Amino acid sequence: MNRFVIANPEKCIGCYTCEAGCVTVHEKVGLAAFPRLQVTHTAVGTMPSQCRNCDDAPCAKVCPVNAITFEDRSVQLNESVCIGCKMCALACPFGAITPYGTMPKGADDGTYGTYPEPPPTPPVPDDPVHPLLAWTIGQRSVAVKCDLCHFRPEGPECVRVCPTKALFVVDDDHVDASIVRKRMASAAGYIAKG
Repeated sequence: MNRFVIANPEKCIGCYTCEAGCVTVHEKVGLAAFPRLQVTHTAVGTMPSQCRNCDDAPCAKVCPVNAITFEDRSVQLNESVCIGCKMCALACPFGAITPYGTMPKGADDGTYGTYPEPPPTPPVPDDPVHPLLAWTIGQRSVAVKCDLCHFRPEGPECVRVCPTKALFVVDDDHVDASIVRKRMASAAGYIAKG
């Protein structure tokens, strides 16, 4: 079973500390400064949603450049390989992958590229555009998803910084392995019959 982070909606207070912690640690190691989880508010409560690190990972299956792989019982996305095609975001059943655009180094200070005049800028729509449809001239888009802060020995930063301890890592210690095996066997039998 792959590991993943889940939230207890009864404990979540919607403070966004998890998102801030996530952005901070990823930016420090040179990854996209964008949260890998999104706090969701509903009429019945609040809680962050993020990648479930699926055992069959549809996102990995559709990635044309193999930027998404299985490593250390999780689904990892290599941002340096990602071409920003957004196929993984379309395939994700949980909506846990978000395209995030960054300008090339030097674009903001005028040292990137030389143009006789600035490139044309498309008109900004009145209504916000969904991230899957958004684009900006000169901007490189990469997919971002929860990576369980694999680069940190202490584990996911969102879990560490949550003031109410609403977030926790689900792994083999939290799940009875015999139940998982029974469900997998049942699912395999159902698929074989279908």
